[in-house]
Amino acid sequence: MKILVISILAALALGGGQALAASNSHQASTKTLKVVMADPGCHWFQVHGHHAKTASVQGRVRVQNLDEAKLKVASHTKVRFIPVGKSIVLGHGNYVVMMVGQAADDNYLKLTVS
Repeated sequence: MKILVISILAALALGGGQALAASNSHQASTKTLKVVMADPGCHWFQVHGHHAKTASVQGRVRVQNLDEAKLKVASHTKVRFIPVGKSIVLGHGNYVVMMVGQAADDNYLKLTVS
């Protein structure tokens, strides 16, 4: 009888741990949004193989800099920089992405993360 109770408790503990692990793996994954170099306009978001000046993403987003210079990401509360080849993760908010020292006719990219 004791062996049966121990077996049932062990099975419940193992199953509960697997259920917990499964629920953690189903959390929303962070999407990646690439900023690429393309003329005219210098830099663009790459969205589904097309270039765009604006992007809207649900949930957290990883912004990856594939441009030719450091990018400046500004929100209402903070300014962050992304070196070439690096990325940062952004949460809920509205952002403007521009190249550091960019020319006046280069694109200002607008990102909304909801």
